[in-house]
Amino acid sequence: MTALRVALTELRRLTDTTFAKVALVAMIVVPSLYAGLYLYANKDPYANLEGLPAAVVVEDAGTTLASGERLQVGDEVADTLLDAHDLDWHEVGAADAAHGLEEGTYAFVLTIPRTFSADLASSADFTPRRANLRIDTNDATNYLASTIADRVVGKVQESVASQVSRTAASEVLGGLSTIHAQLGDAAKGAGELAKGAHDAHAGATRLSEGATQLAAGQAKLADGTATLSSGATKLSNGLATLDSRTDALPGQTAKLADGARQVADGNAKVAAAGQKAAAAGTKVVGELDAFDRTLPARLEKAGLTQDQIDAVLAETAKLRTPVADANATLQSTSKDLTRLSTGAEQVADGAATLASSSEDLESAIDSAAAGSAQLASGASDLNAGQQKALTGANDLAKGASALNSGLVQLDAGAATLSSSLADGAKQVPNPTPEQRKAVAQTLGAPVGVVASALAKAGSYGAGLAPFFLSLSLWIGGFTLFTRARPLLEEALTTRWAVIPVAFGGWLAPAVIGVGQALLTWLVVRFAVGIDLAHPWWMLGFMVLVSMVFMAIIHALMARLGDTGQFLALILMVLQLVSAGGTFPWETLPGPLQWLHHVLPMSYAVSGLRALAYGGPAAHLGLDVGVLLAWGAGAMLLSTAAARRVHLRLRAQPA
Repeated sequence: MTALRVALTELRRLTDTTFAKVALVAMIVVPSLYAGLYLYANKDPYANLEGLPAAVVVEDAGTTLASGERLQVGDEVADTLLDAHDLDWHEVGAADAAHGLEEGTYAFVLTIPRTFSADLASSADFTPRRANLRIDTNDATNYLASTIADRVVGKVQESVASQVSRTAASEVLGGLSTIHAQLGDAAKGAGELAKGAHDAHAGATRLSEGATQLAAGQAKLADGTATLSSGATKLSNGLATLDSRTDALPGQTAKLADGARQVADGNAKVAAAGQKAAAAGTKVVGELDAFDRTLPARLEKAGLTQDQIDAVLAETAKLRTPVADANATLQSTSKDLTRLSTGAEQVADGAATLASSSEDLESAIDSAAAGSAQLASGASDLNAGQQKALTGANDLAKGASALNSGLVQLDAGAATLSSSLADGAKQVPNPTPEQRKAVAQTLGAPVGVVASALAKAGSYGAGLAPFFLSLSLWIGGFTLFTRARPLLEEALTTRWAVIPVAFGGWLAPAVIGVGQALLTWLVVRFAVGIDLAHPWWMLGFMVLVSMVFMAIIHALMARLGDTGQFLALILMVLQLVSAGGTFPWETLPGPLQWLHHVLPMSYAVSGLRALAYGGPAAHLGLDVGVLLAWGAGAMLLSTAAARRVHLRLRAQPA
């Protein structure tokens, strides 16, 4: 008997009655029913989440920013969730949420804590705190609700973090614009300071020249008073001559008094100018101190690193040294000018007294002989006073020279400060509002993901299809052999019938398996609606898988009978957990990974994935080869089982 006749005989037996036909149809439908219903139910569960009830509890009390703006992020998050309609969100109180979670009314509860907005704004006062969202789930209601909740909270967290980052970045960029403007103002002020220092330097130069001339005049006057003192002893003999020569003395002393008064007034103005310059220097130093205290915080807020901040502070410190030296010189010179003004006032008063006394002197020349001794004493005193005036004039000249030198340094330092501030203002970015918006958006979401897939399932159900198609074909074969006979023993009449009987015992279930594979493919492709990259090649591969699975189950039952059927069930369970149909096989425990590389369903799943998703087909040849090897091995085992039955039948008495 040929293998074909054996197969036809078995097929007639499986369809000899109406019940047998119905049973056969049912067994053909089993794989498509199993795979179709499961994949239909799980085709795209994430697309139907709008019906999943979830609660959001807003406890956020909000906060007030330094600008006076009210921040209420909790309400914004809740409104965003309610408007998105990605889940069946309900905004409820904490007690209702807890009760609903316990009763199963809500799959999970998202709670926005009381300090949520305050924590988000805490970075502004340099006491940053993480703003937390709390998720409460109940695995007793639905375990996967926790996974869905984590995805939802992840999106909320990403959205809020991006918004906060954009806001912070916008404020930092706005701060840079403010710093740029302030540096520009500071550079302008430093320029005005430099101009004032230059003008003060010019005035100090004139003051120095006048002080030098005053010192020279005072020296000459001292020489004159010395001569007056020495000549007082000769006054008696020269009174007549003195009388003729002192006619113009009142006018001369009046001019001297006017000159001294002008010098005193000039010195007073110079002293006042020196005091103003000293006050301006003190103000500049104070403003620089205030600027230095606030500069690190501004630079840090502008996004500079600590090294960059230290470098800027070092440069500003260099600028401060000549300013501080110039200020010290200004203070010292101002005091000297004040003392000079006081001395000049005294000189002016003395000159005025001399002028007022010259007329009396002229009228008293006639009686000067009698008072010549007193005149000699007064002349000596006058000489001593002139020596002091000379010393004061010399001090004034030295102070004016020092003031001039200090103002030269102040002029140069102010010019350097103005130039440095102007250069610094150019280096600080001054973005436009459009640029600030673009940069803030980039900083708020600095990393984007460009997804690219060599092969893509398209949906959750499509991702599971290769695994459940393979499993359904094994179940179809297992179900079929509950009625099919693995070997037609009555055909084993000779040893030459062993191979045809073994092959024919597999061929009949294999033909039915082809029907199972075709019907399952039609249901999954058209009824469930899963798109397949290579549908016809996939159908052919499913036929191969079905035939190999039929051969394996046929071999087990041919060799072991009912025990073989039990082993087929055990083998199905082992393949169920080791095929890597859901999670990657690399996540399996070590022993199951070994099974993954050995059992045939792993290669069935791998091949179906490549054909269903359109991925690389590099391993498809290996998948086919392994399946064919399993099929060939199963046929060898079936043949050995048929030979064993033949030998047993021959050993039985006729």
